[in-house]
Amino acid sequence: MATVQLRRRPRASATSNATFGRSNVTPIQRLRADSGRLRVLVASESFLPQVNGVTNSVRRVLEHLAAQGHVAELVAPTGPETYAGFPVTIARGASLPFYRDFRIGLETRRRLRGVMLRFQPDVVHIASPATLGYQAARAARELGIPTVAIYQTDLVGFAERYGIAGGMAAMTALTRRIHLVVDRTLAPSTASLAQLEEMRLPGLARWPRGVDLEMFSPSFRDEALHRELAPDGQLLVGYVGRLAPEKELELLTHVDRLPGVRVVVVGGGPDEQRLRALLPDAAFLGVLHGDELGRAHATLDVFVHTGRHETYCQAAQEALASGVPVVAPRAGGPIDVVDDGSAGFLYRPGDGNELASYVRRLVEDDDLRARVSRAAARSVQGRSWDAVNERLLEHYRDVIGIRTAARRAG
Repeated sequence: MATVQLRRRPRASATSNATFGRSNVTPIQRLRADSGRLRVLVASESFLPQVNGVTNSVRRVLEHLAAQGHVAELVAPTGPETYAGFPVTIARGASLPFYRDFRIGLETRRRLRGVMLRFQPDVVHIASPATLGYQAARAARELGIPTVAIYQTDLVGFAERYGIAGGMAAMTALTRRIHLVVDRTLAPSTASLAQLEEMRLPGLARWPRGVDLEMFSPSFRDEALHRELAPDGQLLVGYVGRLAPEKELELLTHVDRLPGVRVVVVGGGPDEQRLRALLPDAAFLGVLHGDELGRAHATLDVFVHTGRHETYCQAAQEALASGVPVVAPRAGGPIDVVDDGSAGFLYRPGDGNELASYVRRLVEDDDLRARVSRAAARSVQGRSWDAVNERLLEHYRDVIGIRTAARRAG
């Protein structure tokens, strides 16, 4: 598989002349000198143009760091030259043979050390670590730089769903190797925390995901779009997310058979053609961003999610913010995200009949659907990205402080 060489993106700031050499100022000294201004190196397995939960979370973190006056740099297998005013360094990578649109990072630890020596971060933020994240964690450990890893992809569940021979054992071992060498692992849900605790991993804490309450709101419901998608007066039952086998989207066929319903699918991925064959009457809107995505969410009457391996399920949270009842599996992130029986319903994972029964209740009972819609919007108040990312900065400062205390004690 072809690789892309790690190349330095030009900086748009006064630090553009930084080199790969070691600075004479230690990260901790710089933190004290800047009175709390952090230098954060973010290493992410995924970034733009890939659209997924990892990319979206990294974008929000970088935007928050910029808004608060911190300094950051991103290392990822793909991306633009800059994001939020911060430079993006492209890592070597390769496409997965069974998912050509998705690249994984294959950068060496030596070259990542070079990036860290040049940038001199106070902390390394490792987003959804796998191959690139593992090397970044080891490089940071060798240099004595504190690390915070964000557990966001269930690699074990991914291997299970794709039926990779020996994959579950390999991904369990990889997950342990990664998270044993970082200072703190932040998981988005109680289910994810329990999974990591079963692996006997230390330094665990919960860090949920925020939601953009300006982009996702009941006020963006578009009745003209609703009439366009449901010309015969059907109710719209939709899924928003990546179209891939681990999402178990074949369960949507149970919903598609309900009378008075039209299924709407927003997203793209390797499973799209199979889904189009399974759901010939569904509306496929493709990948949407920004206002279009917010409008699509708010125009749904019911949101459904099908995959059982979600560490958080951000799309469900965005639906709730849009005032849309959510029906999702009673597994992983949705257990924390969806207030079962109030803002939506949770069904047995993989049970298409139970999924359809909850959707039917919401479709047939207008009063119930209206009550659940109001409860859905209320349930996410206080989950802004600003609040969530401020907690992330507290985790950064905690691990920096612990590492500083250990140095002094040593």
